[in-house]
Amino acid sequence: MGMTSQATETELEDFLRRALRATGTADLWATESDEMWCRVAPRPARPGPAQGWKLHVSATAASAPVVLAKSLEVLLRDGTGFKFARSLEQVSALNSRATPRGSSGKFLTVYPRSDADAARLALDLHRATAGLTGPRILSDQPYAANSLVHYRYGAFVGRRRVSDDGLLVWYIEDPDGNPVEDKRTGQYAPPSWAVSPFPASVPVAPRAAEAAKRPVVLGGRFSVREAIRHTNKGGVYRGSDVRTGAPVIIKETRPHVEADASGADVRDWLRAEARTLERLRGTGLAPEPLAVFEHAGHLFLAQEEVPGIPLRTWVAERFRDTGGEAYHAEALEQAGRLVELVAASHAHGCVLRDFTPGNVMVRPDGGLRLIDLELAVPDDDTALPTRVGTPGFSAPERLVDAPVSPTADYYSLGATLCFVLTGKVPNLLPEEPEERAPQDRLAAWLDACATVLPLPEALRETILGLMRDEPAERWDPARAREALRAPGAARPTAAGRASGTGPQDPDGAVDLTIAGIVDHLVDSMDPAGDRLWPVSTKAGETDACTVQQGAAGVLAVLTRYFEATGDPRLPDVLTTAGRWIAERTDTRSTRPGLHFGGRGTAWALYDAGRAVGDRALTSHALALALAPQEATPSHDVTHGTAGSGLAAVHLWQRTGDPRLAELVADAADRLAAAAHREPDGVSWPVPAEAVAEEAGKRYLGFAHGLSGIGCFLLAASAVTNRPEHRELAVAAGELLVAQTAVVGGAAQWPAQAGDVPTAPYWCHGSAGIGSFLVRLWRATGDDRYGDPARRASRAVVERASRAALTQCHGLAGNGDFLLDLAEATGDPAHRAAAGHLARLIVSERSHRGRHVVFPTEYGDVSTSWSDGSAGILAFLLRTRHTEPRHWMVQQPV
Repeated sequence: MGMTSQATETELEDFLRRALRATGTADLWATESDEMWCRVAPRPARPGPAQGWKLHVSATAASAPVVLAKSLEVLLRDGTGFKFARSLEQVSALNSRATPRGSSGKFLTVYPRSDADAARLALDLHRATAGLTGPRILSDQPYAANSLVHYRYGAFVGRRRVSDDGLLVWYIEDPDGNPVEDKRTGQYAPPSWAVSPFPASVPVAPRAAEAAKRPVVLGGRFSVREAIRHTNKGGVYRGSDVRTGAPVIIKETRPHVEADASGADVRDWLRAEARTLERLRGTGLAPEPLAVFEHAGHLFLAQEEVPGIPLRTWVAERFRDTGGEAYHAEALEQAGRLVELVAASHAHGCVLRDFTPGNVMVRPDGGLRLIDLELAVPDDDTALPTRVGTPGFSAPERLVDAPVSPTADYYSLGATLCFVLTGKVPNLLPEEPEERAPQDRLAAWLDACATVLPLPEALRETILGLMRDEPAERWDPARAREALRAPGAARPTAAGRASGTGPQDPDGAVDLTIAGIVDHLVDSMDPAGDRLWPVSTKAGETDACTVQQGAAGVLAVLTRYFEATGDPRLPDVLTTAGRWIAERTDTRSTRPGLHFGGRGTAWALYDAGRAVGDRALTSHALALALAPQEATPSHDVTHGTAGSGLAAVHLWQRTGDPRLAELVADAADRLAAAAHREPDGVSWPVPAEAVAEEAGKRYLGFAHGLSGIGCFLLAASAVTNRPEHRELAVAAGELLVAQTAVVGGAAQWPAQAGDVPTAPYWCHGSAGIGSFLVRLWRATGDDRYGDPARRASRAVVERASRAALTQCHGLAGNGDFLLDLAEATGDPAHRAAAGHLARLIVSERSHRGRHVVFPTEYGDVSTSWSDGSAGILAFLLRTRHTEPRHWMVQQPV
């Protein structure tokens, strides 16, 4: 069967239709397509193996039509099921530099019926596609050297289970029927029991990835010492020039990654970077180039190693080490250097096309150097446009094929200045319809930032000037330089000088946002779906009913909203959601923990049933709470004993059921038995049987460590009336006091004892630790706990502009801590600070009709508690209604 026409941009499956017609076999095959795949299965449906040796065939966007046509000749004749990427766009996505190494390159997947079939089909496909182009599939073993056919042992059908850390994972079974995670990594690693039916492959020539494991000299000159990183496009390595002993950086690119229809790929980018480095040789703007060479089909570029740290790292570490006030003076100086760096690059005829904080090195002497210039081109270059860039830093027109222009670098410079001063660039999701221009939304976000940091007026205007929507209207570096050098340029804006405790939200944006989030949650509920509400799964996927990422988290917030407002839409929503969860939760056994476990779900169900008077829901919730729990070595709130106990405290307060009091006592006793006494207090190191690679770590934060455990024990002591439980909570506080680091008046803590301080979030850091300490202070009256809790608020406020929006690692969780502090101290300044955080959150909202949505840390949209709009709504509601914090229990003062 020949291939005589090009595939359209979106319809590789046209080839399948033509092949079925040509062979007269259309009635013998069932086809099904989704956005990504076209699946093809023989008729009538036959039961096949659930796991085994499966085949993958790789292709590029240029070769995919021919590879598919040749593969169809084999597969349609054989009658074996398969799937393939249905469009050239999807093929490009599979081969992009951003694709995870465990997934890249898998254009076509074949599901053989037996090991013998796998070996036979692999040979036939290898012969059929010989001489065609496609990338190496890193998770698989190549059938032969330079073959497009690869194989690995894995699942054929979608079987998933909840792993020990609460995430849904694909699994296979060992010969004894035990589940084993089917890991897709960038390395071929078959299970020990799987015997390969394939002939021994021709050994693949050593690659630079292996050079990090043993001394290897590449290009006859460069000794590799260690790997800096591995991505789908290749690796980056540190080494030395054996001729001179000088330190070098060696960059590797793999064939056919990010390949376009012309056949150009990341190797061409590396050649372009080498040309740019030659152009800048001797200027001091970039590393000096040393050599370009090939090794085992991969292309390498060796260049001078620039000492120092990336600007992205410098921003984080300088802010952490100096505190907000001192940092901002340095940041203004750094802004001037960045303007000069871009101006000098343009003066030497280079358009950078990817100017970001990750692509600038800060030398030990403070000087700046450009690195990773793979997208840079001469200003007179006729290079084709590229959509490759860094979201947030690349000009919008750059990501939609705009011609090469220095005005795109102006935008990137503005975004980088924004990052240096504020710690991030806001992720402003598109609006539908677009009623607010992006530059106006950016201005609103900068104005909100000015309520929590000393934002110099000149830098604010420079950022807005450089990042204007219209390329022709953007400031150039000369105008930016002039603005930053003007008299009084460092003076903060009026908003930045105001510490005010006056009225928050003068334009009512918070109230409108609350209404828009609720509208979205009400309208997006899908009782017929696998998930009740849409969530992001980029960080992993949990059980559909849990608090962290499932329906229970959203249900709890909507219950609180109904109790506060009486919205007449909500009783039906709460009843439907509660019954949906009840149908999917097993009262015979539950997983431990609050956020990932059954008792957190029971908490949400009970409160919802109570709010709408549904006794069936409250009864199911109580049965779920009392159900036996799976054994756990985890001590923490999210996955372990403390979280199960905290939920039992809440439900005991709701019901008075003595069985729940017994569960509280049991959890507290188990934690007491596992406590590790230390000179400064007490800790709960991670047991080896919980997470082997984490064994012995002493986390301090609320989600996974000491603060959450201490908070439960403090609450438990009010239920058990046993002094040893309270004493353990106090000892936990003592260790936290000993671990406090005060920088510029702000209290910070490391993620685990002995490390450097981390960001001040609920999961790890000041917001979560402060949430426990403020409760310990109220319970004991000892200001040794109250003082660091109040100082923790300064860390939270100082870092506000740098934070994401969410509960777990962001402004919503931080704002909830400030409201806790306001309640405990009676100081209106803390409530005002929480209002400033609310304004920051609201400034990043996006309208989708009457719905309001927010970006997650990964740039998509989620409704969940931990990383989505439910957690944001919970905090915003507390700024409007005096009510308890979610997932925290009330305790006597």
